[in-house]
Amino acid sequence: MEWSIQDIAKKAGTTSRTLRHYGELGLLTPSRVGGNGYRYYDQDALVRLQRILLLRELGLGLPAIARILDGQQDTAAALRTHLSLLEQERERMGRLIASVRTTLHKTEKGEELMAEEILDGFDHTRYEGEVTERWGRDAYEKGDRWWRSLSESERKEFMGRHEDIARDWGRARKEGRAPDSEEAQALARRHYEWLSATSTVGRSYVIGVTAMYVDDPRFGRNYDKYEEGAAVLVRDAMKVFAERHLTD
Repeated sequence: MEWSIQDIAKKAGTTSRTLRHYGELGLLTPSRVGGNGYRYYDQDALVRLQRILLLRELGLGLPAIARILDGQQDTAAALRTHLSLLEQERERMGRLIASVRTTLHKTEKGEELMAEEILDGFDHTRYEGEVTERWGRDAYEKGDRWWRSLSESERKEFMGRHEDIARDWGRARKEGRAPDSEEAQALARRHYEWLSATSTVGRSYVIGVTAMYVDDPRFGRNYDKYEEGAAVLVRDAMKVFAERHLTD
């Protein structure tokens, strides 16, 4: 049994374009290409797609997924690993829900809040492996020390700055600003200054990080929620900015 690319895209809640992109990266090869150029996928391809989507849900980027799929050929073993990771994520989400419920209950009752109750389940270190792999252990440790040094109000201010920048990127996309336009480049400078909060960052870092906004939906949704395609504008404008003003 096999399915067309349109059938698979519809059932997976994705697009034919995404599936073709997976094919270009060697992640998901169609089992057959018809005489009309249409791609068809069999059961093995379907299971592989499930593995890709599971890993995406767990927050992995496409390069990391490719390495995992190439290194783990045993489908049953891979699925057991995915299941274990999903169960861990379910447990973390359960803690988050309980944490919010506790905060809501105590707030309504006027009771004293405990930090360990409020923050249970929140863990920025879940990106530790990915950051270390991409930019080195030193980059992760510097960022981690900087984040831990901030007060709660400073963390809120930092994330609020990003939200303002993301909203402005959405507005720029809606207005049709070109990546090299004066407006987009002014935004790019603000974005660069935000990225540089922990330490000075160079050209390749800026280009690499902002490329993730398009490649990884975890980051892209921060911009596309304001206007579809905003993440692409960020990536392209930041590349122009980095090539004009930064070195490594």
